[in-house]
Formats: sequence, structure tokens, C-alpha cells
Amino acid sequence: MQTTPAPWGIHARLLAMAAVWGASWPWAKIVTQTMPPLTSSALRFLLASALLFLWLRHSGRAHSLRGLPARQWLWLLAAGATGVCMYAVFFMLGLQRIPASKAVVLITLNPVATLLLAAWLFKERLNLWIALGMGMTVVGAIWAITQGHLMQALAGGLGLGEGLILGCVASWAIYTLIGRKLQGMEALATVTVTSLIGAVLLLLCAWLIEGPGAWSAMWAAPARGWASLLAIVALATVLAYAWFFAGVKALGAGNAAAYISLVPIFGMGFSALWLDEALHISLAAGAALAVAGMLVMHFGRMAPSLRQRAAANRTEEPRR
Repeated sequence: MQTTPAPWGIHARLLAMAAVWGASWPWAKIVTQTMPPLTSSALRFLLASALLFLWLRHSGRAHSLRGLPARQWLWLLAAGATGVCMYAVFFMLGLQRIPASKAVVLITLNPVATLLLAAWLFKERLNLWIALGMGMTVVGAIWAITQGHLMQALAGGLGLGEGLILGCVASWAIYTLIGRKLQGMEALATVTVTSLIGAVLLLLCAWLIEGPGAWSAMWAAPARGWASLLAIVALATVLAYAWFFAGVKALGAGNAAAYISLVPIFGMGFSALWLDEALHISLAAGAALAVAGMLVMHFGRMAPSLRQRAAANRTEEPRR
């Protein structure tokens, strides 16, 4: 007889998920230092999509891919192009130029960009809490990357590396909104197909930019680079997603997604531990403010449903 995991086990897995996703930043930094970045990204998603397909087939959900209409495949292609290919290109090239700890703070802007795009394209309303959280996150990210000198951002203080990581933010926001068109699909099937599509597109990008000789450089890479790449594939791309899906099923998407707020903290800690990156006080303070802003935005998104639930409870009071 199968038993339901204890709640503490679900929370422990979500905490481990945040730690693994945080660790993926210094792992990726090591990969960019030892391997051609685009070719290694293509190999990462090829291996990950193979593992994801085995998981999909073992779970008995592979049948969900049969009979998909052409429109769904077009949305899957768009998702793979933005959320996997474009994101990976910006991610790996950006990490070549700036410290992993700084890059992971910039990624806290993901929900800000997503919510602003949703408000612009889909006329979603932004309440006061969401606006406050956005402001905190933006100021925290800028504070971190300019080491407390906010005016640097207005005076050309952001370089190419920061710009590339902001490209990650933009591509992820677009990918998230494309996900609205794929809500009827099995989540694991969506991740599997978009990973494979992104891997194929990355292979093309790597061949055009790095050339076929990049594969020779891959095979000659040191063990440290291969260990980091395989850790990203097995842990960050597959196992952490499994923990996240389990958390969404047990706690709901909002509660599970709240753990993502911890990713920058783990990312900065592991970057300092493994890469000897300095933890400047402004970096830590900016990251703390950005994470707090993410939590405030999460509360702001939850507030309407909480008010509706409270109103429903008040309506039912006289009937009890």
C-alpha cells in the first residue's frame, strides 16, 4: 500500500530543490571556464531530455504527447526557443563575464518582468503589494550589481555580462507567458518536449558560433567541468523538477513557488564556497532586499484569492 509523504518531507524536498537550483549557478560558471559554453549547453539539454523522456515513459504519461494539434506544437517550439535556447545562450555567455553570485541576484527580476509583461499584454491588474514588491526587487538587484552605488546604473555602470543576464530575464518572462498556451498539457511532457526542442536549437547555435571543433574541446575538458555539467543535468534539470512537481501537487503552485525565493541565497553561498567569490556587504544586502521583494509580490498575487476565500466564509456564516 502506497503512503502519502509526510508534509515535512515535501518541504524538505522543496528546500533541497532551492539549494540545487542555487548550486547550478556556480556549477554553470565552472562549465563556462572549462568547456565551450554553447556546445556544453546543447549536450546538457540533450542528456536532460533523454532522462526526462525516460521519466515520462516510466510514469505512464508519454501518451499525452499523442494527437497534439499543430498549434500546440508551434507553442512548444516557441517555448523551447525562448525558455531553453535563448535563456541558455544568455545564461552561459553572461556567466563568462560576471561572477555567479552577481548573476543569481539579477535573476530575481524574473517575476518582475513576467508580471509587467502580463499587465501589458493581458491587462492583468497589479495591486499595491505587487508594485511594492517589484520596487524592492529592482532596487535590491541594482544595489547588488553596483555594490551600493545606485547611480551607476544610470551612468553606464552595467556591462555586457549584466546585459546578457538581463536577456535571461526577458526570455524567461516570455517563456512563462507562452506557458499559458500550454496549460492543458501534462507539465512533465511540456518540460520534456521543450528541453528537446531547445537542445536541437542550441546544437545549431553552437555549430554556427563555436564550430564543430568545439566538441573536441568538450572531450578534453577536465573532470571538474564534466562533474559540474552532469550535476546540472541530473540534479538541477531532472531531480529538482521532480521535487518541484511533487511540491506543487501537495501544496499548490503558489506555496511551492515561494521556495524559489531561496535560490539566490543558496546561489551566493555556494559561489562563495566553491568559487571563492567575495560576498560584498552590498551584494548580500541587495540580495536580501530582492528576495524580500519576491515574497511581497507572492503575497500580492495571493491577496485577491485570500480576500475571495474570506468573503466566501463570511457568506456561509449564517448558514452554519
